[in-house]
Amino acid sequence: MAADTWRRGAAAVLLSVTVCCGAAGCSDSGGSPSGAVSSAAAAVRSAGEAVSSAAAEAGKAAESAAAVAKDKLAEVKDGVNAKDQVTLGPVATDGDGYTTVPVTVRNTDDGTKSFAVQVEFRDEAGNLLDTVVVTVTDVPGKGTGQGTARSTHKLSGTVTARPGTALRY
Repeated sequence: MAADTWRRGAAAVLLSVTVCCGAAGCSDSGGSPSGAVSSAAAAVRSAGEAVSSAAAEAGKAAESAAAVAKDKLAEVKDGVNAKDQVTLGPVATDGDGYTTVPVTVRNTDDGTKSFAVQVEFRDEAGNLLDTVVVTVTDVPGKGTGQGTARSTHKLSGTVTARPGTALRY
């Protein structure tokens, strides 16, 4: 996501600053190595602030998506926990750059039911990147139904998906 992009950018700035510092320290142009180090330190501080800012924005987006998901789940009346009846397929990226995952639900009831499934998209460290709610309607008794969860914004890096709250109603 944006935090990954900023981290990569910060790493590039740090590498560039390190190379520049080395060149300034070995230069015969009369430049001050301590001045170069001071400039490098300022650049690293700036890059660190940019990474922190991007991470904060990413966190706000995930919190906002989680709040929307919670509100959608709260609209379900008389739902029963069905998390163990949900299977997620492999995570992919669609043609528009959004992260998707197939959702399969298994109706263990005799009658036709619908499902509301919260899907959480996470990075490699387990941090929440996005969350959405998929509704799979009219699943026949003792049958299965399918849907697709799609992230609300473009995610980057290694993304995994796992079911959050799942309700059968």
